[in-house]
Amino acid sequence: MKDYLAKMRGNGQSPPRASAREIGWSWLGAVLGIALVGYLDSLLVQSTEAILLIGSFGASAVLLFGAPRSPLAQPRNVIGGHMLSALVGVSMRLVLPDPAWACAALTVATAIALMHATGTLHPPGGATALIAAAGGGKIAALGYVFVLVPAGTGAMVLVAVALVVNNLAKARKYPDYWW
Repeated sequence: MKDYLAKMRGNGQSPPRASAREIGWSWLGAVLGIALVGYLDSLLVQSTEAILLIGSFGASAVLLFGAPRSPLAQPRNVIGGHMLSALVGVSMRLVLPDPAWACAALTVATAIALMHATGTLHPPGGATALIAAAGGGKIAALGYVFVLVPAGTGAMVLVAVALVVNNLAKARKYPDYWW
């Protein structure tokens, strides 16, 4: 028990704070990425039944622009993680809609397992899966279209902005790898 509790103390040091320049690049990338997804949402899909801007893209922006060297922020992880997780969420909603709490729990756990198995682990994918499984009527009405729009399309837009913004800075490079 003592060894178990000792693990909770941690034994490393906190990473250093980001420089003002790094913070500025992260801020700029997040503004441009989320703004473009939101703008495309208002321009292309808002008058339809579809949706392009979902909450999990905020977390993707943190990784893409705040930690672009992270393995969790690479294009394979961002695009694959969102699309596979959306597929899991939509499928679980169709196969096991009730009770909702069980659907939600199994959806997130299965999305994590699938992302691990495919090398596409991207934490915001768990949120995308949960949105697909437990989102409102507009999300439910999309069915498997949700995998393409918003999950796939929005993720691709964010990755495209990350390619542009993260490579403008001398000290940044994105991606480290594609697939």
